[in-house]
Amino acid sequence: MMYRNAKRIYFILVAAAAISSFLIVCTLGRTVYENRVENRLAAASLNEKVPEYVVRESGSRAAVFRNGDDKPYLFIDIDLALMSEFDKKELSKGIYLDNERELKRFIEDISS
Repeated sequence: MMYRNAKRIYFILVAAAAISSFLIVCTLGRTVYENRVENRLAAASLNEKVPEYVVRESGSRAAVFRNGDDKPYLFIDIDLALMSEFDKKELSKGIYLDNERELKRFIEDISS
């Protein structure tokens, strides 16, 4: 009888150890996966391009700002009163342009 109880206790302990090991491996695997995803997201956010130019209203004129500077890089001679409400709203939020070619195209479009 004692042999049966010892055998039963042994198998219960082995089963408990196996289940615990399985849970630990699953938890560690999930943690490694989450860390990889987090690292990829962080790397992707570093690769995001910061717009080189921002066109927004400065005083009563449209101005171009470079790389987040607070001082205008260039003023655009345009009558803001002639602009549509949508364009005025976008200008107040800021229009982001990635390069000088886009800036020149924007100035041509807004001036005509």
